[in-house]
Amino acid sequence: PLPVEVYRHFPVVLGHEGAGIVEKMGNAVEDFNTGDHVVLTIPSCGECEYCKSKKAFACKKNEELIFGGKMKDGTTRISYRGGAINHFFFFFSFSKYVTVDARSAVKVDKNVELSLLGSMGCGFQTGAGTVLGFLKAEKGSSIAVFGCGAVGFSAIMAAKIAGCSQIIAVGGNDDKLQLAKELGATHTVNRKNTGDVSAVIRKMTGGLNYALDTSGAPEMIDVAIKSLDKLGHLVLVGMGSEITINPVELMVDSISISAIAEGCVNPYEFIPQLVSFYKQGVFPIDKLVTYYEFDEINKAFEDLRKGFVIKPILKISEV
Repeated sequence: PLPVEVYRHFPVVLGHEGAGIVEKMGNAVEDFNTGDHVVLTIPSCGECEYCKSKKAFACKKNEELIFGGKMKDGTTRISYRGGAINHFFFFFSFSKYVTVDARSAVKVDKNVELSLLGSMGCGFQTGAGTVLGFLKAEKGSSIAVFGCGAVGFSAIMAAKIAGCSQIIAVGGNDDKLQLAKELGATHTVNRKNTGDVSAVIRKMTGGLNYALDTSGAPEMIDVAIKSLDKLGHLVLVGMGSEITINPVELMVDSISISAIAEGCVNPYEFIPQLVSFYKQGVFPIDKLVTYYEFDEINKAFEDLRKGFVIKPILKISEV
């Protein structure tokens, strides 16, 4: 289900990740040219103290811009039969053409297949950014990633780039766990046929330095906490149910828990870095994606729900 804020603004064009080619620019745009390849990323106002300190992920107007259905000036850019159609995530990427604030566009290398890059603006940025930008995982450290989806796999690849010596993928699909090993995991744990997952992880590592949960599932978050060593750090990036945490249990081992958005990285610097990693062959996102034509959108959702695909990408027809 969509966040309740979206339903308040129907009718709305959805789509929160995207990549495309600049066709036209407003008079105030200075850093782009017609024909530039761009990745669309999280909206931000550019005026608050967080935006001015290169922390657009914490923009004070993020929620309004993501869910409010309007551009920053309170207007919309699309209509149907004379009625305004609202925007989701500020740039409504389920569309052949989008109008986007320049702050939500990141210029990328034209030599990389553009259709691969849309998820750099959110999912891939979140997983990799959490490991490389927020945690700054140390070489030789241990990390477990709970959930083998696009965000989880991005984190696993980033952990390998960071030089983590033990990278554990925790999931419930053997095929995905095998792919996790191909992408950098040193160990895998199938939660469905493992009695005490945290005990298994602690036996492997002696206790984790880092854990990252992409599932949002309270039971997995509990396992992640119990898998940490002293001074361990758990990061929550998956949206899910409410959880209950006993602070006393954390204090004894000086464990930290963070809940963050977009990897807490500067997209204008980090997304080009991810593209560079892809070109170097150390961030092979092409192994994660499956393409669908836009009229196959329901099949894409169903295949994702059933676990048949990792990252479905909708291609908007040129016609």
